[in-house]
Amino acid sequence: MLEVKTARFLMSNSSVHKCPEANMPEFAFIGRSNVGKSSLINMITNHKKLAKTSGRPGKTQLINHFVINDNWYLVDLPGYGYAKVSKDQKNKFQAYIADYIINRANLYCLFVLIDSRHEPQKIDVEFIEWLGEKQIPFALIFTKADKLGKNQLQSNVAHYRKQLLKSWEELPPILLSSSTSGLGKEEILGFIAETAPELNNID
Repeated sequence: MLEVKTARFLMSNSSVHKCPEANMPEFAFIGRSNVGKSSLINMITNHKKLAKTSGRPGKTQLINHFVINDNWYLVDLPGYGYAKVSKDQKNKFQAYIADYIINRANLYCLFVLIDSRHEPQKIDVEFIEWLGEKQIPFALIFTKADKLGKNQLQSNVAHYRKQLLKSWEELPPILLSSSTSGLGKEEILGFIAETAPELNNID
């Protein structure tokens, strides 16, 4: 069983070449602005303020590395689809995010966060297609699941599955989460433990 016993901020930067040495398994989180990424990271690490949360979309604008249990990295990536940044800034963000995703040697999995309340968004679908083209290992986490009734939640996720199956033979792993209720915490940590069994807590 994987438990988060220690979590600490390590560094922020805007270049994959400045990231810490690729000597431990790394799991990164990304999603559209305001998808609830920072809140989810805080929930699964048992820290209220590890990742900075903000009501202003686009708050995270750097590659943020955290060390978990001194044996793996958790990475908070900038969101895509900013509402209030210039085109030049968007291009700059996209360039170094893509560089990180493609070239980070120890990236075991990229968690792509999707707001469960909405229909499939073009920007999310295009990003997922790009990951497939680049053969990046990833999983989907549907956030804010507590905001919907069970039937509506299942319907929205099913709609997404149908959309992706238009171009995917096999769907990526799909997880549900709520940073408010704690839903998905065990499943996400369990997925990380399955992906990197060496991280399982011995005691």
